Amino acid sequence: MDFQLILLTIGVSFILAVIAAPLFIPLLRRLKFGQQIRGEGPQSHLKKAGTPTMGGIIIMVAFTIAFLKFTNKMDTDFYVLLIASLGFGLVGFLDDYIKIVFKRSLGLTAKQKLFGQLLFSVIICILLIRNGHSTAIGIPGTDYSFDWTGWFYYPFIVVMMLAVSNAVNFTDGLDGLLSGVSAIAFGAFAVVAIQATSLPAAVCAAAMIGAVLGFLVFNAHPAKVFMGDTGSLGIGGAIAAIAIVTKSELLFLVIGGIFVIEMLSVVLQVGSFKLRGKRIFKMSPIHHHFELSGWSEWRVVVTFWAVGLVLAGIGLYLNKGL
Repeated sequence: MDFQLILLTIGVSFILAVIAAPLFIPLLRRLKFGQQIRGEGPQSHLKKAGTPTMGGIIIMVAFTIAFLKFTNKMDTDFYVLLIASLGFGLVGFLDDYIKIVFKRSLGLTAKQKLFGQLLFSVIICILLIRNGHSTAIGIPGTDYSFDWTGWFYYPFIVVMMLAVSNAVNFTDGLDGLLSGVSAIAFGAFAVVAIQATSLPAAVCAAAMIGAVLGFLVFNAHPAKVFMGDTGSLGIGGAIAAIAIVTKSELLFLVIGGIFVIEMLSVVLQVGSFKLRGKRIFKMSPIHHHFELSGWSEWRVVVTFWAVGLVLAGIGLYLNKGL
């Protein structure tokens, strides 16, 4: 596989995001697309109210242009990756738009968001079925795999798409947190895709790396723009799709370990409160727990980046990539 192509894709996507951001941010301000901060969140976040959001548009535009430009193999994997990224990004865009324009702090209802995510997940499954996609699931770090045929695999894929996109969405809560963690995860999956000789997946990962790093220039603390659900759901859809087309579904649990931890913290917090009336964490997702424990926002972000980097390394080792 052409490594120069991968590096070129990262570079072009990065430059596109860096160029687009100064154009989009003033526009978002003029449209008054400012972030609404929920009162029950950390009090230190109240000063962020009004910061332009929906910046995920910058990520998706840079990603899409680079992905279309450098992917010269428009096969089933290409369409799965594109639909997952843009489809889930569209659901996020509608959620952001309703929050801002109609002043509904929760955006789409839970059922509406679930319907959108299910719709694109099912479309992806149909594409995979028509292409004869392997239904075997490999165990990371071993040569073992199990195949319970399509009756198990495709419902599993739908659940995976929903879980991954929402886990990534939970991670977007601090300046630069998701941008950095996702860049690391995409970097690891780019290596996985190269080893799997999946050019579309490698280019997709590379285009996302450049886009989120370019966005990070403006999203690092103190953030000049937030990505909103437009970006987080689009990123989540892309990561899940790359794991699927490269047949590294369970490897996501390691490479995307930060996302898994974030989601588990929410599940445990809600479950504990409903069953015992007690909270496990000061606040969930878990990055807020560390904030309320006295950590600075930047310390939390850098620590999570470091943990994400270690997990990515472990994931590549399990994938026999080192």
